[in-house]
Amino acid sequence: MLNRYLDISPEVKAALDAGKPVVALESTIISHGMPYPQNVETALAVEDIIRRNGATPATIAVIGGKLKAGCTKEEIEYLGKKGQEVTKASRRDLAVLCARGADGATTVTTTMIIAHMAGISIFATGGIGGVHRGAETTMDISADLEELAHTPVMVVCAGAKSILDLGLTLEYLETHGVPVIGYGTEELPAFYTRKSGFGVDYRVDTPEELAKIFRTQQELALGGGMLVTNPIPEEYSMDKATIDAAIDEALRQAADNGVHGKATTPFLLAKVKELTGGDSLSSNIQLVFNNAALAAKTAACLTK
Repeated sequence: MLNRYLDISPEVKAALDAGKPVVALESTIISHGMPYPQNVETALAVEDIIRRNGATPATIAVIGGKLKAGCTKEEIEYLGKKGQEVTKASRRDLAVLCARGADGATTVTTTMIIAHMAGISIFATGGIGGVHRGAETTMDISADLEELAHTPVMVVCAGAKSILDLGLTLEYLETHGVPVIGYGTEELPAFYTRKSGFGVDYRVDTPEELAKIFRTQQELALGGGMLVTNPIPEEYSMDKATIDAAIDEALRQAADNGVHGKATTPFLLAKVKELTGGDSLSSNIQLVFNNAALAAKTAACLTK
């Protein structure tokens, strides 16, 4: 029945069948993350980095009601050109999009779901969603955290987006038993910057050990995923005070404009980009490149 909806590309299927490393990539960053053609150029560059580091990229999306595990260049171009016309698809949207034969750009949540369906264990992204500031009254908590609690995929990211309440995000992950691993760091990176003031559960310094821990988690049948937080490279890290000031102003504007729900994150990221003169977009691209390389190396270790 699942085969009616799941479409694994020939390249990805050949790699999986041969036991070769594959890394999943999301598509929200293409349609909602940055403008065309920069979004397409970045997506193809990320795929190239994964190939150069010994793995096969699988960009994930919903196109024409099909759950795509591996998109062609033409499909990535299509998503990039359509941009925000494409539905930002979380778990609640998948059945509707498939039933209607519609398109969807996958978030962390839906990329994890489709990767797991296809048999892909490692996923590289920019930053995860989390508990939004003020969630004690709004209950605005990203579905990414629930998915990490239930779906056995390793997510390599640059931490949680610093527009969030990072302390509450870590508490939520702890409650749900999700291990938060710092790659080469004992401090949770905060997306644009390497510093957050919050600690991670464990520090790991090699892709080999990341793969070993994830394999052990699978062998123990503990369920759920694993969050690997990989700090943005030093040369691209933004000043914490600068980014915090931009985020505070973006949050104020979001409140003034009545922005809420799934419109919140795109609004805030766009405002932060505007307030930092585009520096935050450059940082965003570089941290995705960095995460893709680590994910590919870890996937190669996992398949050995």
